Amino acid sequence: MAARSVHGPLGRRAGDQRRKRHRRLRGRRDLRSGVAGTRLGNGGIRRVGGGQRGAHCGCTRSRGSRPPVTAVQLRDLQALSFDCYGTLIDWETGIAAVLEPWAASHGGSLSREGLLTAYSSHEAHAEDEHPSDLYPQILARAFRGLGAQLGIPVSDDEAEELAMSVPQWPTFPDSAEALGRLSERYALIILSNIDRASFAGSNKHLKVTFTSILTAQDIGSFKPSIRNFHALLDEVDRLGIPRSGLLHVAQSLFHDHVPAKSLGLPTVWINRRHNNPGWGATPAPPESVTPDWTFTSMKAFADAVDSES
Repeated sequence: MAARSVHGPLGRRAGDQRRKRHRRLRGRRDLRSGVAGTRLGNGGIRRVGGGQRGAHCGCTRSRGSRPPVTAVQLRDLQALSFDCYGTLIDWETGIAAVLEPWAASHGGSLSREGLLTAYSSHEAHAEDEHPSDLYPQILARAFRGLGAQLGIPVSDDEAEELAMSVPQWPTFPDSAEALGRLSERYALIILSNIDRASFAGSNKHLKVTFTSILTAQDIGSFKPSIRNFHALLDEVDRLGIPRSGLLHVAQSLFHDHVPAKSLGLPTVWINRRHNNPGWGATPAPPESVTPDWTFTSMKAFADAVDSES
């Protein structure tokens, strides 16, 4: 769910109107990029209008609005909440492993990136329309929606193959080691658009004990619903951790950063697609959003935490 924006009254003078038009055009440029400008951080680079591009494996500290005076310090935080699929688990490789052979067998001409981009809108639509479904059902619905869009049939067996593939999706090579280091300093919480059974299969490969695991099955809705982030805050309260001590870590600007920032949460963007144009299996964010930090890997994030020790 996107944050609400508040607009003041229209100016009456022509100069005011021109300035407002300039701001609107600038906002549209920000919307296309999806993420606001970032500035140089330790071991990082300056990037403006970030999008998904940039091949550096470092960190940038974003020019965010929270907190207004004193910057959030990694060493002062007590808990990290994580998106899982796209951040810790390579869901694009897992999804493409089913979609590519299917498309090729029917003479489809879309590339891997083309298939993932086309697929993304169908998954987001299925999650929005069927919030009580388990994630395997969402995968099957999205697959059938993609097939209808492309004019390629999707058999029940093919839909089932994607639906049950989650436990086989690969872990990013740096996830387990980085989580192990981070667990020495923080409580780790999962906030994922997943069901409990599918996550159990993935969790075996992450090799860490999470303090809490919050799934869409538990909450009854899928991110970017703000309901999921209220559930996260309720869990932090239950654990006795101050909300000011929570940092949300995720790859998806659409699913995670927009709703998290609308509640004032500081965020870390793990930009796994930094070498790729476009948004892949994740829809473009509905508005500009500014993560507090940007890293291109979990390893780089864990290294930054260690450097503040």
